Amino acid sequence: MLGVDSHRDVHVAAVVSMLGQALAAERFPTTASGYRDLVEWACGWGVVHRAGVESSGNYGAALSRHLLSAGIEVVEAPGPGRSARRRRSKSDEGDAVAAARSVLSGRAQFPVNTGRGPIEIARMYVMAKDSATRAKRQAMNQLRAILVTADPVLREELWSLKRRALILACLQLREGDEEMDPLVRATRFTLRMLAERIEQLRVQALMLEQRLEDVIGTHYPRLLEALGMSELEVRQTEDSSLFELYAGGERVGDLSWLSRDEEDAEDFVAG
Repeated sequence: MLGVDSHRDVHVAAVVSMLGQALAAERFPTTASGYRDLVEWACGWGVVHRAGVESSGNYGAALSRHLLSAGIEVVEAPGPGRSARRRRSKSDEGDAVAAARSVLSGRAQFPVNTGRGPIEIARMYVMAKDSATRAKRQAMNQLRAILVTADPVLREELWSLKRRALILACLQLREGDEEMDPLVRATRFTLRMLAERIEQLRVQALMLEQRLEDVIGTHYPRLLEALGMSELEVRQTEDSSLFELYAGGERVGDLSWLSRDEEDAEDFVAG
């Protein structure tokens, strides 16, 4: 049985016997040749049917895809847990052995996402859209903070405006000539830069939402017909590699259905 403790630059792999005895552990770089060497090394100890990979949706995603392409079933290894870490010092090799033993004991049993096709596309769109939304909110807070201490004339002109009107007004601000107060010029310039950033992020978020709607519409069309994208929300679970779909604030399912074909998705809706 194979277990892997995954990291950004190096994966630590361990092989255990069917009785749980640790046979060997080795480090491999997170490169294409490193993945090939890992599989060759593991198979040198015998036939490998299953592997447990920690962080299979993050640092271990590429390795998980390589193992699957090599015909090895891959499951998400849960890690040793806090109590186990307290009983012994932190060890990557020990974590890799624990990952392999979790497969052997059945504690690790959830197949990893393949990281290909619609589920990976949706994951990337959601991640980028959430990032754009957070950055837009931060820029808006910065813009309002600058207005608090801005020149009274400029503040009175802009402060009472609603958010969208405020952004449009700031987009029209000009820095002014050399005779204007340098602080006022800097304020007007900064407000316009922040407004341009907010507008760009708004457009990006809308584009990503449209692409996400296309993915859901292709693989889950009946949900869109019943509700519409405006009522749908995709939320990240505690496992950063998984997402759940909500409608009107209520959970309607996880996004694992995106890895099914359209016929299966239709059956999923009907159920």
